[in-house]
Amino acid sequence: MKLEYQILAAVALDLVLGDPRWWPHPVRAIGRLAALLERLAREVVGSPKLAGLIVALLVYTAAGAAAWGVIRLAGLLSPIAADVAAIVVIYTTIAARDLAQHSTAVFRPLAAGDLVEARRRVVRIVGRDADRLDESGVVRATVESVAESTVDGVTAPLLFAVVAGPVGAMVYRAINTLDSMFGHQDERYAQFGWAAARIDDWANYLPARLTAPLLCLAALLLRQRAGQAVRILLRDRRKHRSPNAGLAEAAVAGALGVQLGGLNYYQGQPLQQPTLGDALVPLAPRHIRTANALMWTTTALFLAGGLSLRLGAVHFWHVWSAAA
Repeated sequence: MKLEYQILAAVALDLVLGDPRWWPHPVRAIGRLAALLERLAREVVGSPKLAGLIVALLVYTAAGAAAWGVIRLAGLLSPIAADVAAIVVIYTTIAARDLAQHSTAVFRPLAAGDLVEARRRVVRIVGRDADRLDESGVVRATVESVAESTVDGVTAPLLFAVVAGPVGAMVYRAINTLDSMFGHQDERYAQFGWAAARIDDWANYLPARLTAPLLCLAALLLRQRAGQAVRILLRDRRKHRSPNAGLAEAAVAGALGVQLGGLNYYQGQPLQQPTLGDALVPLAPRHIRTANALMWTTTALFLAGGLSLRLGAVHFWHVWSAAA
């Protein structure tokens, strides 16, 4: 089966299944391996920065090798088994339905006026202190999570799959997982997590810059504020402390006509972040549903564009090879 069909099947599988809790998800295995190697590396390697780099490279290699090995072993059984293994590997790297489910789980109690339950659910997708959030704060946290995760949970693994197949997608998922674990600017991880954070920035550089314009196009297709999305993207994309997250968040802020960013609390400590977008309308629960619609439409656009470009590149290669 061609890679294009494997990717389509993996996306379809994500749409149907999402991320069942009973599923032995490779991200959990990656996390356990990273935690084990962290303890060993800190004991053996004197420099925290070097130790973090070694752990990151070992985890990326192990994740890629495991994906390759599973597909290779399945191929010894039959080509169909290899295709199934490749589809499952790609599927585990995509989180579109899971993202929509988690954000919808916040929307529902908000729509019912249950702020306490909405706070309890929003802590599953953001790390800020939920007890300090009012309704607009919960909405803002959720919309920001959807915007940022559109890249690292959907379009980035799709791009790696299109370019480098199931192994590439799994290596990307390992990169993103280590950034979530180690990429913190605190005393424990400022040095140890430096490599994981930088590599994640590099891995998301192109996906973020491809996704943001597609979010603007999605806003046009959904009859949101497409012109505002483009304007805010161009104006505010560099304000975010992340070199990549600000692009998607700025585009979504503009499309919704809201303002994202601002003051958050983490473990009781305030963190003032730059604001993205203009507060043309106040944040409201309905913006969570619109953010999800933008995510789904962008996913479809990215998938169509990525597979079309891949098919074109493969066809050009075959023509060029035949001519040579």
